Amino acid sequence: MEIKITRASTLKEKPDSSTLVFGKAMTDHMFIVDYDAGQGWHDPRIIPYGPLQIDPAAKVLHYGEEIFEGLKAYRTADGSIQLFRPRDNIARMNHSAQRLCLPQIPEDLALAGITKLVEVEQDWVPHEKDTSLYIRPFMIGLDAALGVHSSKHVQYIVVVCPVGAYYPEGLNPVKIYVEEQDVRAVKGGMGMAKTGGNYAASLRAGDLAEKAGYSQVLWLDGVHRKYIEEVGSMNVMFKVAGKILTPDLNGSVLDGITRRSCIQLLKDWGYEVEERRISAEELFAAAEAGTLEEAWGTGTAAVVSPIGELAMGDKKVTVSHNQIGEITQKLYDELTGIQWGRTADPHGWIMKL
Repeated sequence: MEIKITRASTLKEKPDSSTLVFGKAMTDHMFIVDYDAGQGWHDPRIIPYGPLQIDPAAKVLHYGEEIFEGLKAYRTADGSIQLFRPRDNIARMNHSAQRLCLPQIPEDLALAGITKLVEVEQDWVPHEKDTSLYIRPFMIGLDAALGVHSSKHVQYIVVVCPVGAYYPEGLNPVKIYVEEQDVRAVKGGMGMAKTGGNYAASLRAGDLAEKAGYSQVLWLDGVHRKYIEEVGSMNVMFKVAGKILTPDLNGSVLDGITRRSCIQLLKDWGYEVEERRISAEELFAAAEAGTLEEAWGTGTAAVVSPIGELAMGDKKVTVSHNQIGEITQKLYDELTGIQWGRTADPHGWIMKL
């Protein structure tokens, strides 16, 4: 399908790249394509960025019929622009759509919306080190009727914004609190989908942890309340006695693109990676035995986030002397090197525009 482009008559002043804040400075345009049952996807267009006009009874507002993704466009040293594993994001979006009874979007259409918008907004892709253009595709159900039913009218929308380094002062280890009251998701629920409800469910525990001096929470499973699942809004990994451990994809854990990439790189480097159930007690026992060597979260925004302290109840343990560990640093350097074109891409993860 041809994408119709309507240019903004007035362009925004671009922010100073040295003062970029995540998710604040939206660009001049956005991509939208409509879906209607019986007609399919139609009318793909890039239009000036602005408020959406939706009915107050739209199902997205009342029943959370919404999914989203997050990826980035990177400016390389020669001035070209590239994406990191965009087709994986689209495949995951369709997986989320299936869970929330939203329509599957053809991969080529979804990708065309992303690439064409980045092309139109290419001057917004910053040049400075560790900056990028964050890309947020999302899908919303828009049927204007109260009542819990799947939507027949849906929109897939893409917005983009320039972002700076997630850690402007470096990769500082964070303090994590094991959450024992609230749960993020359960098997059979929506934990494996990237949907707003999972993040809304995390807000209360996150606020309480922050007030107690912790950066994020470490989620336990919703059935036994003992097995590690995710840290904040990221997947999590641990190096224990030389081996890499990460929770398995049991139906309530998001299949992270950065998680996949880290697992592949670790295996390339000869590390044994176990994807399995990991109890909080096992982690604290390893810390007390001196075998919990490193811990980190993985996600698009931060790439990796080193963990320097774990707390649960009245227990507190320090990880890697509260410093970024060797493997955590190596993963960060390798992934960001591939993303910005400073390092070879042996797995074909990069898509050049």
